[in-house]
Amino acid sequence: MTLKVLDLGVSRGGVPVLEGVNFAVDPGEAIVLTGPNGVGKTTLLRTLAGLQPAYGGKIVVPDPEAMTYAAHADGIKAVLSVAENLMFWAKIHGTDGIDGALEAFNLRDLADRPAGSLSAGQKRRLGLARLSVTGRPIWLLDEPTVSLDKASVTLFGDVMRAHLAQGGSAVIASHIDMGLEVRVIDLTPYRARAKVSRDYDEAFL
Repeated sequence: MTLKVLDLGVSRGGVPVLEGVNFAVDPGEAIVLTGPNGVGKTTLLRTLAGLQPAYGGKIVVPDPEAMTYAAHADGIKAVLSVAENLMFWAKIHGTDGIDGALEAFNLRDLADRPAGSLSAGQKRRLGLARLSVTGRPIWLLDEPTVSLDKASVTLFGDVMRAHLAQGGSAVIASHIDMGLEVRVIDLTPYRARAKVSRDYDEAFL
């Protein structure tokens, strides 16, 4: 399933930050979004995920339900165990089984531990493991390797390669090399131009 972004404009707090963004992501492909802090990577991902409206252009995808979004927050329930968290999300998305996610993210030994007692890196792995139980092919990922150590970054890279090999795709905002074959898009050239107002009183000139 191909995601197409056509002449897209996105805004933050009502202020345009990116305009004229164009790209397509095909099955089996990953795109990494780069650019300086504040350029609009998170805003673009949130717009693609349908969490805020675009102010221009189009997002074309055959089925919006094919996309899932992982933000900076891990999105876990502290009072539930690791396994219960994954079972909750599997039920929400109508998928069966969490064994693959536990194994892929090295969480099997932590399955019965309350999520609130996990370290920051373990919580991050659990948050990312939700991706594997959604059954959705297009992953939108905002700095997915935050709080992960080198071994866990490698683990996540393995998960991503398996996802792409199965026909999935991803749009990722990240500055970390995950060892993936990716297409890099620098968002800097798409920064929205400041609007110059001509509404002034020429008597003051």
